[in-house]
Amino acid sequence: MTVEVTSPAVNALGGIPRRRAVIAVAALSAALFAFATVESLPVGLLPQIAHGLGVPLSSVGLLVTGYGLVVMTTAVPLTAATRRIPRRRLLAFLLGVFAVATLVCGVAPGYGVLFAGRLLTALTHAVIWSVVASAAAGMFPERARAKAVAALFGGASLAQVAGVPVGTWLGQEVGWRVPFLVLGGAGVVAATVVAVLLPSSPVRENPAATAPEPSRFRFAVLVTVVTLVVAGFFTFYTYVSVFLTREAGLPSGSVGAVLAVGGVAGLLGTSVAGVLSDRSPRATMTGAVGLITAALALLATAGTQAYVAIAAVALLSLAMSIMIIALTSRVLRIAPGHVDVASAAGSAAFQAGIALGSFLGGGLLDAHGPHSTVVIGTLLCAAGLALLLAEEPLTRRSRPGGDHSASTASSSAPPSPYGTEIDRTAIDEL
Repeated sequence: MTVEVTSPAVNALGGIPRRRAVIAVAALSAALFAFATVESLPVGLLPQIAHGLGVPLSSVGLLVTGYGLVVMTTAVPLTAATRRIPRRRLLAFLLGVFAVATLVCGVAPGYGVLFAGRLLTALTHAVIWSVVASAAAGMFPERARAKAVAALFGGASLAQVAGVPVGTWLGQEVGWRVPFLVLGGAGVVAATVVAVLLPSSPVRENPAATAPEPSRFRFAVLVTVVTLVVAGFFTFYTYVSVFLTREAGLPSGSVGAVLAVGGVAGLLGTSVAGVLSDRSPRATMTGAVGLITAALALLATAGTQAYVAIAAVALLSLAMSIMIIALTSRVLRIAPGHVDVASAAGSAAFQAGIALGSFLGGGLLDAHGPHSTVVIGTLLCAAGLALLLAEEPLTRRSRPGGDHSASTASSSAPPSPYGTEIDRTAIDEL
């Protein structure tokens, strides 16, 4: 990737050394690793938590369901309410609350306290996942922001490969409370680093706070596509273990290994998505959705062959990781108003897709078996792909009514201490 070179020691962050930006992104990536691990940890430790607190398994399942519902319903209003708070102060505060809430989960004397700690964690999740991308991207020039976002979300991808499996193992070996305590401590460290290193400029001076090509119509299409595709993905993926054992004939003991292969593929997808999205986030998004649809179609037609099923699951993980980075990059490019609020809307759409897909997949599984989850998942993703391909002609038809919602707001923004260029080494270190 070609970037303009400035000083070897200082990037354009108002004279801030380049390593400060890289370390800040690394701290935020570590924070997302902790968030993603904590979000899914009850799934792996469900029997241990239920036994330890003397509650039914279904009650522990509510720790995940409640978490998702809180994020889905509060992301937009909370992000809108905090949109003027400087990001260093906001992110440090959110990470501090996350750390406290996670530690509370680790020492909870009963189910009620654990549930309250989970809900508090979900509230911080709702905001931090909405604002963290623009906070990180604003430290880099527009042509390199997708790579910064990919480095940022690498932590979340790593959580699926290492965080959740290791946390589950640790909880099974030494008690379910220990992983929560460890991750709470990680939150304290991340909050400290962010409080020291992240730029303290007002939100309005962040060049990534507003999009260069704002469009209400394109954003509405994007949110609809995300809901459809994520719903299609999770209609199948929520019950992937059932499909692999019943349809593909794999032994139950091999499911973890297949999912681990998918996790590695997801990491690979994250690593390449930044470069691709910097060049063309829309084309990258379209390609990722096309790959998801193709992988599900492959499972629907030839998923009974074990090697095909394994390859398709890996392809699904690869494509979903690429889509998440492309989605974030697309929001940074076309958000019709404040980027963080638009990111919150995208996050809410993602959570809605997960909820819809898991609910739909459960009904299909009970009524028609695991193969039906793949068929319906493919159709939903195909509908999302068709809408994405139709975006350009639909946008041209909508332009007489005014496609752009904020026109050139970003071009007239005042000079920012974040700057417009960054040292090549800083980009490469990401």
